[in-house]
Amino acid sequence: MADSAMTATFLAVIGGASLLAVTARRLHPSDRLPSLEGWALADRSLGPVWTWLLLGGTIFTAYTFTAVPGLAYGNGAAAFFAVPYTVIVCPIAFVLLSRLGEVARRHGYITAADFVRGRYGSAPLALVVALTGILATMPYLALQLLGIRAVLTAGGVYPRGATGDLVMVALFAGLAVATYRHGLRAPTVISALKAVAVFVSLTAVTWLVLERLGGPGAVFDGAADRLGGPALLLSPEQQPAYATLALGSALALLMYPHVLTAGFAADSPRTLRKVVVALPAWTGLLALFGFLGIAALAAGVRAPEGGAETAVPMLVDRLMPGPLAGLVFGAITVGALVPAAVMSIAAATSFVRNVYVEYVHPTATPKRQVRIAKAVSLTAKVGAVAFVFGLRDQDAVNLQLLGGVWILQIFPAVAVGLFTGRLHPRALLAGWGAGMLAGTFLVVREGFSSLGGGPFQIYAGLVALLINLTVALAGTAALERLGVPRGADLTDLPSRLTGRRRPETGANNP
Repeated sequence: MADSAMTATFLAVIGGASLLAVTARRLHPSDRLPSLEGWALADRSLGPVWTWLLLGGTIFTAYTFTAVPGLAYGNGAAAFFAVPYTVIVCPIAFVLLSRLGEVARRHGYITAADFVRGRYGSAPLALVVALTGILATMPYLALQLLGIRAVLTAGGVYPRGATGDLVMVALFAGLAVATYRHGLRAPTVISALKAVAVFVSLTAVTWLVLERLGGPGAVFDGAADRLGGPALLLSPEQQPAYATLALGSALALLMYPHVLTAGFAADSPRTLRKVVVALPAWTGLLALFGFLGIAALAAGVRAPEGGAETAVPMLVDRLMPGPLAGLVFGAITVGALVPAAVMSIAAATSFVRNVYVEYVHPTATPKRQVRIAKAVSLTAKVGAVAFVFGLRDQDAVNLQLLGGVWILQIFPAVAVGLFTGRLHPRALLAGWGAGMLAGTFLVVREGFSSLGGGPFQIYAGLVALLINLTVALAGTAALERLGVPRGADLTDLPSRLTGRRRPETGANNP
């Protein structure tokens, strides 16, 4: 059971998050009429500091901070693919995210599917982009709850049975109400507390671990004795998996609706570029969490079978004084609330913009769109809670692995579309279908592992993406040869990779 000091500190952190959420309406208050842009993107008004807090707090989730050290605890060096992956994201985001954010601001786009609709003039292609984003986001949202439960269980704060379930519901209820009322402003203000709590607590934990265990050398030596020396180094057979998983994950991350939502909320492309340059500070946190997984091995922590993600919380509970342990548990819990809120907002916005307005109620007023988005956002949170309580933890993990493969299949339509409109929308649809089928088959065939079998393992999502691109290129060539017309391009981006722009066409060309 948790001691009183730890519980008090934990509740203080959670209470602070709730109080901040109440003040969300004060963040750049808008005098405009209710609009989906205002609710979902905070009126695109976030400056560099708020954007850095929100984007970092959205990308680096609580489950990341428990799953990476859990993987390090169980598998050693392979877990650290997440560090280069989050470094690779930065230069790609510097180009893609800032460019997409600029186009979205210019044309009033709120989702990636909005951009696809305008770029290719294809409602079906925009629909599959939106649905893929929603499908990939929902298990990711459920994983945030699993991260909270793993942390609270290890710290003794999560009682067994119905009482523990009520604790989880209570934690999520405050977030749900704040997000319902204030939209993206709620997780934005909470992200400030997340950053302070995580940076402070992790620095303190790392310092205490090094002091108690005798320094970095003693930590790695102790972990090597328990895990086996070679496991702390990559073998030649592991290197292709490590490299392709890092690259594929980086490309996939920038396609997730919650990451794009956080990026689109910036007040300018210049702000986005500044923020991306500063994102590696969050990567340093991730590396330290991975190190704590190694430290848990060295300290002799025995995580339950199938529950390696509890290794670091158990280490914290064992070595840290009660108030510091409560701070760490509170920080990781708040760390889950920020991305969970943004994910629910992003999924709701995609549904309203690209399903409801496009196919159900094209004349819906801005006020009605906001009302529907709020309801869908709340439903997404309730669904995530029901998913966690009703299914095995491994089911959520399996679906999230598939989600990463699936979201990568919209990369050609979104990312490639930023630089060329040459690909035919029907060919992109065919490529998306081929990639989805191939990726799902590869993951399921390997027993829900995202790495293919054989002597050299390669990330299944990257294989599926190559199939996707091949089909899209071949299909475009065939459709052009047949003279099949494509939809109208409403953006002012280059039509080919040469960088030449189409001539202006008057009022229809923004």
